[in-house]
Amino acid sequence: MTRIIFSAYENPANSGLNDSLESKGNASSMSSFSVTNHKIDPSRRSTGLRPDGSIDDNDRVEIGPTDVAFREWSARGLTAPNLVRMRETRLARIVQQLRQRDYAGVLCFDPLNIRYATDSSNMQLWITHNANRCAFISADGHVIIWDLHNCEHLSAHLPLVNEVRDGGAAFYYFAAGDAEEKIAKQFAGQVDELLRRSGGKNRRLAVDKIEIPGLRALDEIGIEVCNGMQLMEHARAIKGIDEINAMRCSIATCEIAVAKMRERLQPGIAETELWSVLHAENIARGGEWIETRILTSGPRTNPWLAEAGPRRIESGDLVAFDTDMVGPYGMCADFSRTWYCGDGKPTDEQRRLHSIAYEHVQTNMALLKPGVSFTEITERGHKLPTEFVHQRYGCMMHGIGLCDEYPAILYPEDFIPGAFDYILEPGMTLCVEAYIGAVGGREGVKLEEQVLITETGVENLTKCPFDAALMG
Repeated sequence: MTRIIFSAYENPANSGLNDSLESKGNASSMSSFSVTNHKIDPSRRSTGLRPDGSIDDNDRVEIGPTDVAFREWSARGLTAPNLVRMRETRLARIVQQLRQRDYAGVLCFDPLNIRYATDSSNMQLWITHNANRCAFISADGHVIIWDLHNCEHLSAHLPLVNEVRDGGAAFYYFAAGDAEEKIAKQFAGQVDELLRRSGGKNRRLAVDKIEIPGLRALDEIGIEVCNGMQLMEHARAIKGIDEINAMRCSIATCEIAVAKMRERLQPGIAETELWSVLHAENIARGGEWIETRILTSGPRTNPWLAEAGPRRIESGDLVAFDTDMVGPYGMCADFSRTWYCGDGKPTDEQRRLHSIAYEHVQTNMALLKPGVSFTEITERGHKLPTEFVHQRYGCMMHGIGLCDEYPAILYPEDFIPGAFDYILEPGMTLCVEAYIGAVGGREGVKLEEQVLITETGVENLTKCPFDAALMG
């Protein structure tokens, strides 16, 4: 049985969001629901604020950066995001997309979409394969979270979350067993009631991911299920100033961690030992997890995408890695470097591979500016030498935010007509990739930069140096 843990009450502090929603030019008013807040125990409230606007309370439930991270960012001249404004901007973008597509609401099971919509986090990796959580966002900005039992406190600091419901969204087999269909029908009944309150006769509901019993239950009661992943990816594609600041901070944390990896790199260290440094330094600063395990050395760098193993790195090896680091604020820092290990000098072949990879990334970065179509980038991008085409990376570029995101900008060999028929816009953030390794070659080089599309061109957000020995 689902229990409603808290319902919201009117909060003037959210008037800025209401203004933001209306400023989009949307005709719909905040009639059925209003964006409101729930009570937080005043005895636990501190008068001080952290640089990102969160409460400076040593006992707080909210996750976030550590004091070490704030000090390091300040030393680098970085500005922390304003979390209140970032959350309002994200919700406004979802509402804008809903109204633009004439959807009554969106139902999110993907934990990163829940995080984007609400900034509520609960065991993110576990939830990716155990769909216990869900968020509903109506076209007039009402936000409801279904969470695990007794987890309502995890959203108590979030003024844009109007309700937390205890359970009811878990209708996959591990949680529901042979009662999957029964629980899914109960959940669908709640969604039906929400749509009737917020959407009136509009039965168009965006859904990002859902278990089969849930989809069937929604179909049975006449709800038109639409593409929620498309909606959420397009909402997430344009970053506001606070998301960009959060990303800068996360990248800085990643670069500090990578520098410590570089200090530890010496012949004899295992790939996994070196890779563990990135994890430890990220967590110590309030980062969250690493998406992959991609760090390899020597002959394990070719072909690409092997994961870190017990191999001991030898003098003269290339060591290549892709950070894929979900850092503070859940923002992904995704860049790649290839290093030479040891006191000797790289071979001519090692330098050649690195030079081609560097040229590939820099040439493709130079194409980026507002108004350029994804297709044009595919057509005009740096042409790989024939020997490296077969083992090319999976894409030339991809969007980045809370993780790898829309768009995927593909090589000509992989181009899908009509799949990504859009243009670059200011506020998009991308990762520009290169893998250079010939079939049967001993080694390969992986490089990647994380960039921001500005009003006039592109800004490289990555400050991590390339290996001077390989650049020579």
